[in-house]
Amino acid sequence: MEENRVMVVGEKENFLIRVLMKKLSERKIASEFVPWGIDPINRHFEGAGLITIYMEDGKRPPEKPLRFLLDKMIDEGRVMILIGGEDELDYLKGQASPDMIYRVFTRPLDNEACANAVSELFDKVNAGEFRKTILIVDDDVSFLGIMREWLKGTYKVAMASSGLQAIKWLGKNRADLILLDHEMPVTNGPKVLEMLRSDDETKDIPVIFLTGRSDRESVMEVVALKPQGYFLKTVPMEELLKKLEEFFIRQKK
Repeated sequence: MEENRVMVVGEKENFLIRVLMKKLSERKIASEFVPWGIDPINRHFEGAGLITIYMEDGKRPPEKPLRFLLDKMIDEGRVMILIGGEDELDYLKGQASPDMIYRVFTRPLDNEACANAVSELFDKVNAGEFRKTILIVDDDVSFLGIMREWLKGTYKVAMASSGLQAIKWLGKNRADLILLDHEMPVTNGPKVLEMLRSDDETKDIPVIFLTGRSDRESVMEVVALKPQGYFLKTVPMEELLKKLEEFFIRQKK
């Protein structure tokens, strides 16, 4: 999320929406109303840190603009607040994954509570709470430091210099992705992956191998272990960040 700005999407800008936007303004949160439509949503989406969908009684969002909006939210990692009656809210919940929905408010809307929820969300965003957590596991401390510098602006970064240290860290913390060195001494990457997959608490955490070897035999050996992917350690920073962004987008779909 880039800015503390709310895009309120609905059929028309009514009195209740204007009251909500005034409440947001009092909290120094910028907002704007955008009517349903692919073009207006596309024009105003950039820089909106939160999407709020307001639904009138008995009126569901139009299918194509809604799908366009949800796809953009997935691509950009946005979340939304839903406002509407029970039927409209149930419909929207069936269209979007639960992790895309931050809060739900039924009509008649409590504007104060809704504005407080928006303020709370941006406080969490600014504190980094919505960043994905990546655990990097590598015995090369210098490499760990480089990776941390590359990723810390976009992700929460945790580091472990051995497989056992990683397992211990995961006993108390949760990672959204593990970048795992394939060629570590003592407990190598494949062994660590095996340990992760055998534990109910860690078996579903995505793992991408890091390898310094690009020959076909080495690559095939890595792929045979069925990780979520592999990165060469020589990958440039820009390419790595792009690959990670694409990975998390695929995870949402």
